Amino acid sequence: MNRLSGKNIIITGATSGIGKAAAYQLGEFGANLFLTGRREERLVEIKNELENKYPDSEIYTFPFDVTDRVACQDFVKSIDSDIDVLINNAGLALGKDAVYELDQEDVDQMFAVNVQGLLSLTRLISPQMKARNAGHIINIGSVAGHESYAGGVVYCATKHAVKAITESTKKDLHGTGVRVSMVSPGMVETEFSNVRFKGDDEKAESVYKGFRALTAEDIAEIIVFIANRPEHVNIMDTIIYPVSQSSSTMVYRDE
Repeated sequence: MNRLSGKNIIITGATSGIGKAAAYQLGEFGANLFLTGRREERLVEIKNELENKYPDSEIYTFPFDVTDRVACQDFVKSIDSDIDVLINNAGLALGKDAVYELDQEDVDQMFAVNVQGLLSLTRLISPQMKARNAGHIINIGSVAGHESYAGGVVYCATKHAVKAITESTKKDLHGTGVRVSMVSPGMVETEFSNVRFKGDDEKAESVYKGFRALTAEDIAEIIVFIANRPEHVNIMDTIIYPVSQSSSTMVYRDE
């Protein structure tokens, strides 16, 4: 059953990976999409492809950085329609340094994007959902928000924060019809590792060698499934591993 046709859905970080895959799958369901990201050229390309493929969907693009609070406010003010679903997807990891070797700029950026950016849009969108007694907030977390690992002190901290924000947001909205969910993927082969290792393609590719990792499309299917449940059903979290992964650090490789 399609419960998403005509729904107004925001996706942050929609220029690549999970956000982009979710846009295409939600477009197939006939949703109206408000896509945000820092790379305007990619947004325009995605918009054109989606409009050609799914003419029943309305596609809007907004190039800005979620760490810019004024830009977040301007974005929300520019939308005339009520938002049915907010997908807080924008996020990143930078480096795998131990706590005693951290780069402060990396620390600041991870918290700014993964935590503050997510909170900015949730703070701005949730009041209208509460007032309408309807809506759905879906945060993209990580298995790193459930299990910490060496070399991930900051990234794990930010994703633990996303888990806490998700749980607290649901409790803040207790008694309303607003749903709050989280998706916690394991190893997904996207640009994630290229960003983490700052363009070192060889190091990024080595992360996924010897096993079949999850794809962005795999996670997008979970997002769509969660968003498409009946209004009385609230899936709080999903933990998704590739079959070769059993924890944050346990990965069986053939080579």
